[in-house]
Amino acid sequence: MTKSDGTATALPLLHAPKQRTVARRRGTALWFGCTCFLLIAVVVAGRLLEPAASVVDFSAQGQAPSWEHPFGTDWLGRDMLARTLAGLSISVLLGLVAATVSAFLALGLATASALGGRKVDAVVTWLVDLFIGIPHIVLLILISFALGKGFWGVVIGIALTHWPSLTRVLRAEILQCRESGFVAAAERLGVSPLMIAWRHLIPYLLPQFIVGLILLFPHAILHESAITFLGFGLPPEMPAIGVILSESMGYLSAGMWWLAVLPGCALVLVVMLFDGAGSSLRTMVDPARNQE
Repeated sequence: MTKSDGTATALPLLHAPKQRTVARRRGTALWFGCTCFLLIAVVVAGRLLEPAASVVDFSAQGQAPSWEHPFGTDWLGRDMLARTLAGLSISVLLGLVAATVSAFLALGLATASALGGRKVDAVVTWLVDLFIGIPHIVLLILISFALGKGFWGVVIGIALTHWPSLTRVLRAEILQCRESGFVAAAERLGVSPLMIAWRHLIPYLLPQFIVGLILLFPHAILHESAITFLGFGLPPEMPAIGVILSESMGYLSAGMWWLAVLPGCALVLVVMLFDGAGSSLRTMVDPARNQE
């Protein structure tokens, strides 16, 4: 073939889409790594600064943001940057525990619904519709208040209220997987449903499960901050973001805007990092999205 036939110019064009896909995957993986690094840095910094978050200095009370105190100080002279990072670390760790428990609860219910027969599927579907029909924040407040509030009360409340949507997604994926040939062949060979779930369904669901787990984190963090702000979550002695925002409401009229604005912006930034990590991971594990 000669160059007049277009062969010499056509071969590079065939590799161009593949190269763009590889570059896109590398960029997505880099962004995912950066978001995870920033989130880990927030948690580590918060844990290290937790003792400094409670240090009272009346000589520095009510100071606006400066080089010495980037987030300013509160009415007791406590450094707001240290308190914000400590609160964010508590929120991230709480969201990690609650979202993990909720995700595994969703996985178990979705597997039982898809493999347990019509009666089990009807019960799980009814539970999903029931929990979705009740506002998250109301049910979360009731559960947390009934368990005495505190760290574990909020964790259990979030874990018991955030599984329905992920359960629906995983159930649909399991039903789709059951239609495949290898699952049908395993059923005809007499393999037990539990063994089918362990060998075939769980590996098939693992990418969707991990993405759903990460995307549960922002909801867990925001709902924890919301009920703590309302007084039904973490106790006041903990430097949680909800506590910080609740306490700052009485000082906004005195012009101390940084007590609420900067911690609130930091909370939004952490939630956006989790959302970005989940979106990046979903792009990496979904070939169709990766080709867009």
